Amino acid sequence: MDFFSKYRSQIHTKTMLLMLVLQVFVVGSGWLLYLTNRTDMMQTLAAMSVLALCGTILFARLVTHTATEPIHMVWQAIQHIAPHGEAQPAPKVESLGAGQELVSNLVNHIYQMASVVDDIERTNAKKIQDIHTNFVANTLPLPFLVLDKSDTIVYVNEAAVSYFAVPLDELEGKNVYTALDLSFSDDQTLASWLKEARVSSVTSRSKWERVRIGLPGQKDTRQFDLAAHYNKANPMGYETMLVLFDHTEVYSQDDQAMSFVALSVHELRTPLTLLRGYIEVFDEELGPNLNGELKDFMKKMDASAQQLAAFVDNILNVAKIEDNQLTLQLHEEKWEDVLRTVVNDLRLRAGVRGVTIKATVARDLPTVGVDRYSIYEVVANLLDNAIKYAKGTKEVHLNAVLNKDGVVETSIKDFGLGIDATILPHIFDKFYRNHRNRAQIGGTGLGLYLSRAIVLAHGGQISVSSKVNEGSTFTFTVLPYSKLAEQGKTGDTNGISRGAHGWIKNHSMYRE
Repeated sequence: MDFFSKYRSQIHTKTMLLMLVLQVFVVGSGWLLYLTNRTDMMQTLAAMSVLALCGTILFARLVTHTATEPIHMVWQAIQHIAPHGEAQPAPKVESLGAGQELVSNLVNHIYQMASVVDDIERTNAKKIQDIHTNFVANTLPLPFLVLDKSDTIVYVNEAAVSYFAVPLDELEGKNVYTALDLSFSDDQTLASWLKEARVSSVTSRSKWERVRIGLPGQKDTRQFDLAAHYNKANPMGYETMLVLFDHTEVYSQDDQAMSFVALSVHELRTPLTLLRGYIEVFDEELGPNLNGELKDFMKKMDASAQQLAAFVDNILNVAKIEDNQLTLQLHEEKWEDVLRTVVNDLRLRAGVRGVTIKATVARDLPTVGVDRYSIYEVVANLLDNAIKYAKGTKEVHLNAVLNKDGVVETSIKDFGLGIDATILPHIFDKFYRNHRNRAQIGGTGLGLYLSRAIVLAHGGQISVSSKVNEGSTFTFTVLPYSKLAEQGKTGDTNGISRGAHGWIKNHSMYRE
């Protein structure tokens, strides 16, 4: 049915009726006025003109309202469903006097088209958001995984399936910690980071270096860097995205180089032991008969032999840490005795460089749980660094106290070269050397790396503060023996076994 023609006919009829009513009203009012008041013709015409003007204005308003009300209701319907339009209620079409059928039909068409568009948009949005149909994710040459809020793998791209050498159905739908045998080089694993991010962040990012993964049917592990992005409010439930950067070849070469160096250095132990023995014999037998210059030579030889021995120990221990072979036996020790031993052994090396070690140990410190041999290396490394970098100054300070957290805190401070702020974040990295002074001061870049690993294995923390040309302060903590976990004590030995550094599995973190 032609609703528009009907609407036009209704408007025409109403307009004619309104015009007729207006004319009858004006003429009738003029005639009545003329008869009742006996006015002359000019006054009557003037009154009729005023009535005609007022009637015309009223007529125009009524016609305009009648003609535009259907358009207004169509506009109201559009605004009612528009996602970014003005907030409008649904139009009440039944209240229309003219054009009700036309407007009702148009509004129904608008609602139907909006429903179709909404369905199309939802379908398209679902296609866009479904990562399985995402071109970039599928063609990304890097292994890429997506996890939901329960750490279930909801998507694995083709590169990841190929990299892991595991069928897709053994990855998707599985918990990431069960499906993938990931190992991290410290206790900041993917699981621990996600646990913290879910509590304190809406979005977060992190990365790890030298992550290892064991692959089925393969003897060797792969090593890669891992980048992760966490988004708590992702509407599709894609909470965590992981990207892997394979560096197996490079990291394997580093491991092989480390193993080769360790093997080579190991061969130095026998001649070094003989060398140090001969130096001790010469010092005991010939020392009293030597003049001042020769005694100074003997001291320098002894100090150099000690330094070379420390270098050998560092290399071998780092190799053990990398292979997760360094085991610590923590026993109850008097911390003052441990420090006194190290300080006494390094006084000769310090004296050769014209540096004095000033040690201050607080009274009544509790006994500590340490592996005496490995913690000796920590203190020796930090003191040796302080002596080397105390260039131009005469003192190195060692202080030990019980801090406010109830752990034994030891600080070693020099007043020499200091460390630039841009270098501090990397100071404990393996092989890292300060490029500003590595040409003037020898070293391997392993002492601080080893020290950090050993301190962490003891359950302590290590940190550094420094200013260029003002010196550096290295601080580390060890636990009182009473604070060590009772379940770690090993009966008759009265000790606790710990692995230094090692590779931390996500599995244990997940099952806690």
